[in-house]
Amino acid sequence: MKLIFGILFSMLVEAGASAAVPGPVYVAPLKSEVSPAQFFFIRRALKEAERAGASAFVLEMETPGGQVAAALDEMDALLKTKVPTYTYVNARALSAGALIAMATQKIYMAPTAVIGAAAPVDSSGEDLSKTMKQKSVSAISAMARAAAQRNKHNADVADAFIDDSKEVKIGETVVHKAGSLLTLSAEEAARSYDGKPLLAAGVAGSLEEMLTMASLKGRVVRMEPTGFERIAFWITALAPIFLLGGIIGGYIEYKIPGFGLPGLVALICFALFFLGHYVAGLAGWEVSVCFAIGLALVLGEWIIHPGTILPGLVGALLMLGALVYAMIDHWPSDPIWPSGEQLLAPMLRLAVTFLLSIIAIALLARYLPRTSLYGNLVLQASVPSANMVARDIGVAPLAVGDRGQAHTDLRPSGKATFTAAPVAVVSNGGFIEGGTSVRVVKVEGAHVVVEAVG
Repeated sequence: MKLIFGILFSMLVEAGASAAVPGPVYVAPLKSEVSPAQFFFIRRALKEAERAGASAFVLEMETPGGQVAAALDEMDALLKTKVPTYTYVNARALSAGALIAMATQKIYMAPTAVIGAAAPVDSSGEDLSKTMKQKSVSAISAMARAAAQRNKHNADVADAFIDDSKEVKIGETVVHKAGSLLTLSAEEAARSYDGKPLLAAGVAGSLEEMLTMASLKGRVVRMEPTGFERIAFWITALAPIFLLGGIIGGYIEYKIPGFGLPGLVALICFALFFLGHYVAGLAGWEVSVCFAIGLALVLGEWIIHPGTILPGLVGALLMLGALVYAMIDHWPSDPIWPSGEQLLAPMLRLAVTFLLSIIAIALLARYLPRTSLYGNLVLQASVPSANMVARDIGVAPLAVGDRGQAHTDLRPSGKATFTAAPVAVVSNGGFIEGGTSVRVVKVEGAHVVVEAVG
């Protein structure tokens, strides 16, 4: 009994000690133009920080700005996370960078850093037309104000960053007059009005000093972009095409014996699909594992124990679930089961992909067996060795009406035995089970078409 109480006591002590240790502090650089690829990196880093139980997430910022749409996506991700967020402006947080900083809970700045000037411009850097500018400024300003209010920043400062007609006034003090966009130096941002800093919680000479000022004592984990984020942007944008390639490649591979080029194409398409969504911060490796398990069950149903149905059905559901889940923007703090809103876009993309797949497979089933390419694929897969070629060549020519027996399952291709060694054949329709009597209905050189009889 004493031993049991001793073990329980030591477990409680260890649990208390581990609870007292602060979680790691994740630091992610934002040192280039704001872009969709950068958003993918920030989102992935935020989700990893959540999974690790981080005590803080710090953006080390040095950016001239960039795409407003990507900045708004980053703001949304920062507002979604449950991890406390910080920005350390190491040099400048201009334009889109200023918007992103407003979405974090605390802002610190280097002594020579600046922040602000977030008015929207066109892709060439020129001012927008009057009507377009009014619409853009109104929408972006509303989002920036909402982020500032949520994080207890001065919403008027956020407005003045974006709209040059806005004035910033605290009490009777005019901090910034209307007529120009607001840009703040570190000293100006940290200046107190009525006992509260205008924007920055402090001025720190380095990231390490900033962590000390913010009382962030956890182990520092530095995240870095992988370099694949830009590729991931295109992979996720073209996800339906990769899915379509994987499904069609899998169908053709199913129809020919052995393993060949279509199967390889299918594997590459699915691998790129999951890799792209992992780098984009959407899917973790567990989704890829789920898909692989489902694929193994389907292959087992097809090759090892055909006709049992249940393993193949479970495998197909796992594969389908993995494909949908990979496209969901799911956060570690979210419930395991996604909401209807999260499911809507992935389900629509998957439905469109399946519809296109059905059309493509119907066309392939009708026209592919008539092509020389299909004949070559069947022959290459059905005749694996030189010895087999020699035996097949020695078989007497077949004619329409000759009868034999399916040596393997015909899906629709496979082998059938007539009077000697098995020869490569193709059924004129769907599946023919091995051992079924067959009859030759067409012979075109080495291309032999059979049908089931009996």
